[in-house]
Amino acid sequence: MSGYSHPNDPGGRAAVELPRLPQAGPLYRRALLGALPGAGRRRGDVLPGVELTVAGVTVDRAHLADYDRVCGFRLTDRMPATYPHVMGFPLALRLMTAPEFPMPLVGLVHVANRITVHRPVGAGETLDFRAYAEDLRPHDRGRQVDVVLVGSVGGEEVWRGVSTYLGRERAAGGGERRDRSERPSAPAATAHWRVTPRVGTDYARVSGDHNPIHTSRLGARLFGFPRPIAHGMWSKARCLAALESRLPDAYTVDVAFKLPVPLPSTVALSATADGAAWAFALHDARTGRPHLAGAAR
Repeated sequence: MSGYSHPNDPGGRAAVELPRLPQAGPLYRRALLGALPGAGRRRGDVLPGVELTVAGVTVDRAHLADYDRVCGFRLTDRMPATYPHVMGFPLALRLMTAPEFPMPLVGLVHVANRITVHRPVGAGETLDFRAYAEDLRPHDRGRQVDVVLVGSVGGEEVWRGVSTYLGRERAAGGGERRDRSERPSAPAATAHWRVTPRVGTDYARVSGDHNPIHTSRLGARLFGFPRPIAHGMWSKARCLAALESRLPDAYTVDVAFKLPVPLPSTVALSATADGAAWAFALHDARTGRPHLAGAAR
């Protein structure tokens, strides 16, 4: 691979061109080995000064259909808003498993995600992706960082995703704080879904995100969960699948991931329209505990 200064990058990041998308499996294995006692080292306070790029990524239509089924989307030739995240995820994963990334991948918590769809993207289009990290900032439980993934077609940006991750640290302090105010009661549900343990393994298969907290009871327990939890991006995709016939061709959808969805469980979707915008939320159907809050506009 080659590195050079990106002339249009105000952050001065060096663009690193990869010949193809990385394989997620070896990256996860590297991250897990790095998490073993005695294998780690103190991470720095500076983000990697690179922007990873890969060109000519095409869609495997069988994979797209499998993804649609797992997340509840209709089978069409148009990519769901969340699908480019899956396509380019190995590039972001390569960035987050680099030795110079300031927080170890294992244990990172995905706390928020924003996707902007500039126009519909067809399954027959070829995308170029770039990924970089920005805005490393303190949080009362550690540090947060944004990982940005951009998809382009023919030099035109058609899709952008920003994933916010929290790295929990013992000596945390300052920065954004958790909202510890009393939770409002859950809004009226428009749909109920039974989320089975298979959701964890099925979404891991179609997304390439094989974090063991989603697929293994032992892996979940190692990170403080009594049983596996659903991927946050599955929850977001499932909500968008319920709204897909009501969303415009171009929009931005923000979600904040609240409490994890344990597997198995039953969740309740609530969605309300305000003109062309939608507010939606996912709660535990029995207790009302919030899992996700989002808005599409």
